[in-house]
Amino acid sequence: MKNKITLLAVLTALTASASVVAEDKPVGSGPNPFSDCGIGAALFPKHDVAAVISNVIWDVGTTAVTSATASPETCSGKNAQAAAFIYETYDSLVEDTARGEGEHLSTLLSILKVSADKEAEVVASVRSEFREVITASSYESKTQVEKAEALYSIVSAKIAG
Repeated sequence: MKNKITLLAVLTALTASASVVAEDKPVGSGPNPFSDCGIGAALFPKHDVAAVISNVIWDVGTTAVTSATASPETCSGKNAQAAAFIYETYDSLVEDTARGEGEHLSTLLSILKVSADKEAEVVASVRSEFREVITASSYESKTQVEKAEALYSIVSAKIAG
């Protein structure tokens, strides 16, 4: 019971802090780690309360706070758009990735600004590594968020180098 009360207190405090959106902040104040960063912000970019709750449920907000502190530029922009797109179109992206082409895969590469000369290399690398993820015995027991995060991590790593 104590953990539930503590979690409720944290959620209440975080929800209150999420009421200030990034556009209302003075220049230089940085992102709100609980509503503007982390997996929550990527999945619920227009719903601060849902972003906060998702971040707290995911890992008590640790990832969101870390990203806001170490690299606030990752709290919005193409990375957040890509994460949200992967989550929202996951099943179609899996099919496109398996084929090595398709509208959703092309859109993802476009969101991430992958140059045309690198697309084939990125797709081949992603297909190879993602094949291992979806054939693992633990894959079916993963949540939609975990599956989307796995694909996002693979794509991000392949684009980064």
